[in-house]
Amino acid sequence: MHSSLPAAAPPVRAPRHAPVAHLIRGGVVEGVHYGSVVVLDAGGEAVFRLGDPEAAFYPRSALKPVQAVAMVRAGLPLDGALLSLAAASHSGEERHLVGTLRILQHAGLTEDHLRNVPDLPLDPAVRDTWVRAGRGPSRLAQNCSGKHAAMLCTAKLNGWPVDDYLDPSHPLQQLIAETVEDLTGHRVATVTVDGCGAPLFAVSLEGLARAAARIASAAPGTPEGRVADAMRTHAEMASGTGRDVAALMRAVPGLLAKDGFEGVQVAALPDGRAVAVKIADGAARARVPVTAAALTHAGVDPVLLTAFAGETVLGGGRPVGGIRPVTDLNTTAEPAGV
Repeated sequence: MHSSLPAAAPPVRAPRHAPVAHLIRGGVVEGVHYGSVVVLDAGGEAVFRLGDPEAAFYPRSALKPVQAVAMVRAGLPLDGALLSLAAASHSGEERHLVGTLRILQHAGLTEDHLRNVPDLPLDPAVRDTWVRAGRGPSRLAQNCSGKHAAMLCTAKLNGWPVDDYLDPSHPLQQLIAETVEDLTGHRVATVTVDGCGAPLFAVSLEGLARAAARIASAAPGTPEGRVADAMRTHAEMASGTGRDVAALMRAVPGLLAKDGFEGVQVAALPDGRAVAVKIADGAARARVPVTAAALTHAGVDPVLLTAFAGETVLGGGRPVGGIRPVTDLNTTAEPAGV
């Protein structure tokens, strides 16, 4: 349950990951993905743990819904598609670029004010089209540009400086850090810099699940509720066409889900049930089926998750195996509370 006083920061240590998925070819385990998983019930209690969900780790872009909540708390006047984009790791589609410019225009700013790292679009097909058109890396095309535009907009509307909005000591980043601690329920373990240039906060996997649960179960109209409603209603703005995280939100009614680089996934239901996954080697091919298995543990109808069961392994062009979560995702799990 939520406490007004954050608990101590999670320990910084080499994570004690456990096997979470097998690569099976011809009935033989050819490879093993290690990682950690946690499942929370509607009351916020961990009912399933695997690996080391209590150690500090970097949630990467899976923390974006929390950052968006902080900005809405600070008066960010966005809703709907544009608020979803503020929490996005977008694919670089035209709608994402246009939306990012619209967020900037809210505060009378332009693309030149962005301080994220220039990059090509995240989606391979969009990237190929971009390159064929002779276009190079762009701050607008980089997958975090919606978040950065929202950060700039929030800073400008509050009368805070915009040139150094990524400095950890900036009022906006201080507010985000406070919101991270509020929603995760524990102190930040350490702070570094994410790939896009924004401050990145180390939390626990369990804390990340708790934060997602608080957002997904929040009352309509609250900052948390606005972010959840925006992302659920405009899932492709928070990701992109054909992205697995958008498909997952469409498949499970009311689900809020966000992925992050290096094999991170968080998902939560409106009643507060939540799961969080970290794949040790960062493999997306394990992230999706392990998340589906965790959601089954949380009580989601497995029929809704059939499409997320894992990639098929081919041999000579025909199916000979696949990526499969460890049996029931609990063969090596410690009981919750141990």
